[in-house]
Amino acid sequence: MTPNARLAGAISLLEAIAAAPRKPADAVANDFFRQRRFIGGGDRREVSDQVWHVLRHQRRLNWWIGRAQGEPSPRLAVGAVAVLGGRPSHDVAKMYNGGRYAPEPLTEAEEEILRRLNDHTFDHPAMPDAVRLEVPDWIMPLLVERFGRDTDREVAAMLAPAPLDLRVNLLKGDRTAAQAALAAEGIVAEPTALSPWGLRIAGRKPVVTGEAFRSGLIEIQDEGSQVVALLADAQPGMRILDYCAGAGGKTLAMAMTMENRGHILAADTSAHRLEGAVRRLRRAGVHNVEQHLLTEGDKWAKRRRETCDRVLVDAPCTGTGTWRRNPDARLRLTEADLSALVEKQAAILHDASRFLRRGGRLIYATCSLLRPENEDQVDRFLAGHADFSRVTEMPEGMPDIAEEGVVRLTPARHGTDGFFAAILERR
Repeated sequence: MTPNARLAGAISLLEAIAAAPRKPADAVANDFFRQRRFIGGGDRREVSDQVWHVLRHQRRLNWWIGRAQGEPSPRLAVGAVAVLGGRPSHDVAKMYNGGRYAPEPLTEAEEEILRRLNDHTFDHPAMPDAVRLEVPDWIMPLLVERFGRDTDREVAAMLAPAPLDLRVNLLKGDRTAAQAALAAEGIVAEPTALSPWGLRIAGRKPVVTGEAFRSGLIEIQDEGSQVVALLADAQPGMRILDYCAGAGGKTLAMAMTMENRGHILAADTSAHRLEGAVRRLRRAGVHNVEQHLLTEGDKWAKRRRETCDRVLVDAPCTGTGTWRRNPDARLRLTEADLSALVEKQAAILHDASRFLRRGGRLIYATCSLLRPENEDQVDRFLAGHADFSRVTEMPEGMPDIAEEGVVRLTPARHGTDGFFAAILERR
């Protein structure tokens, strides 16, 4: 594809994302490229990079376009991101030439808007903090409550692209073997700072097509997620319930530390997510996992009350800690979403706690940075469950990152996705 054709592709993909406001951008992009198989891998990455660059600057771009007396649109956003990034507007305008596969020419009004952005950068002193930091207005007070004087640094860190983290599958080999296998594929991977099983790759690499991935030696998993699995302290012979198992990332990590001995119940309300885990379990060589689809009035639950040594609740949440990977999610999130999730989390936490035996441990985790989903949720649970208490002693092998008995990971401080985790014990 020519540069102009890639520009047209980026505009088309942004239009598709705008037309599906409640659908994640990566899902829209997958559908978009699936319908255009003629776009090669390199061009696909170039188009995606342009689109994600716009999504990471969406609020600031809209602010600048509005300040230039224009109406935001994908056409203007792609042009504005180039001009604010340092390219002269007349050079950018030439790419909208209406030629084969190129975007239609800019109107005089569009050209004037881009001209007004010359000699400016993305930031401006008049920008409201929420615009400058690319977050919804309503969430700004919650972030200030969470981070205080560090709010700017912490939230700004979520504007950068996330690295690619891998977890080495100890059922197949160790970290040194995984590094060597990746090096043979031309991929440099460095050990992560917190997870003893983690490797980090700079930039985007086609890991899933290589032998290291296909053989099950490595799995894609953010280091923060690996730390949550480490908190579970899953040992051989234990009976463990992964109550919001999804596609099985933490299930796989716990099966690994259990050395395939013992039993993991991987439960979820989504059949699609559970089905997606089957191939991963097989590739990893895991065979101590039983999957279960949670349904209303489930008799399965009655037979398993107070039988588990560990219960992991990686609760559905706002995902604010993953905004580096999902920048479009920032502007989709509403106050109503947060309120609904807080109630859902409380119900899940209560339901999951019934499976824990006396002396067992429940690990509550989210990939959220917000107190209502984290500290407040744990306090609410403990207030209503007198037989549970907070555990402040971390499992052996955990990095020294816990504060007041809980783990709070952030991109700025730890280089991971944002995570919260607490350990609760049933007395």
